[in-house]
Amino acid sequence: MRRRTGFLVGGAAAAVVALGAGALAYGGGGGGARDGRGELPPATATIARTDLVQSRTVDGKLDFARRRPVRSAVPGTVTVAAREGTTVTRGQALYELDDKPVTLLYGPVPAFREMKVGSRGSDVLELERNLVALGLGSGLYVDPRFDRATEAAVKLWQKSLNRTPTGRVGKGHVVFQPARVTVVRADAALADQVGPDTAVLTVASTQPVVRAELDQDDASLTAKGTRVEVTLPGGTTERGRVTGTVRPEDTEGPEASARDGITVEVTLSRGSAAVSGENAEATASVRFVSESREGVLAVPVEAVVALRGTDGGYGLQIVEDGRSRMVRVRTGMTADGRIEVSGPRIRAGMKVGVAKE
Repeated sequence: MRRRTGFLVGGAAAAVVALGAGALAYGGGGGGARDGRGELPPATATIARTDLVQSRTVDGKLDFARRRPVRSAVPGTVTVAAREGTTVTRGQALYELDDKPVTLLYGPVPAFREMKVGSRGSDVLELERNLVALGLGSGLYVDPRFDRATEAAVKLWQKSLNRTPTGRVGKGHVVFQPARVTVVRADAALADQVGPDTAVLTVASTQPVVRAELDQDDASLTAKGTRVEVTLPGGTTERGRVTGTVRPEDTEGPEASARDGITVEVTLSRGSAAVSGENAEATASVRFVSESREGVLAVPVEAVVALRGTDGGYGLQIVEDGRSRMVRVRTGMTADGRIEVSGPRIRAGMKVGVAKE
């Protein structure tokens, strides 16, 4: 469920609209105090120097970044099912198909073919880098060519995996991912028959994130770098920033119900340390900060007065020594019922007229 807090449209026009029927107008055409001096207002407020923040607060859930499915490249039977919550690193099996491990290796290019002597390409380069990192590439020159030295290293690796040492890396034998992954969901169970493009499991980065849904009207808050404050289920507040949005197809299962919102991922500044011991099933409170102004003069929105006449603009009714006078001011952003004001004739601590509550 979404909760809305303190997100007001900035600018002087919005401030006057916010006054509604209670807005005051001074100067110009009518009778009364044309010189800006008149009766005392029914109530006053103080000009304060403060910070203004425009924000939106919604509910969020703890998750992991960059969820994506791992699909089987070849048909077979799942003989070892993935365990949810497991962290898999380079050289370890993501799952087993027909009693043979499907191994995680690091790299951005997917394993899309069989690799053997004579093969050339970026996938071969990735393979060789991984063989070296696993300590199996002694004397191997890392390049995009699959040569006899590559074949020898592959045979050593296959023996360590209890595979027949063919010296070829078959399609579906490895899965390339950018780095280590967390298994967030097992999509295929033990003994399930899977075919090409069948999702066997869903993995994600090991980096914790908070996912939150915003309305389409809040699209400006989904920009990368937008500042966020997250109150975790345990009550602690952590700082973070928006690092991306999630496409609908990235969110499956019960969360994939029809919606017209935008799901964003928020990365916490302290990373894994921030969520240690937190209940991943509980709801977090996510406060998006779209704009902030520090150390500005501000008054309640209802203190701003529309000035009539050819000059127009906005003013404040200053109350001093039992008298009142109208002072022209410039207005800025609004937030939480207060509006930024500036001008050479105002200062913090002054009293201004407002409508009586």
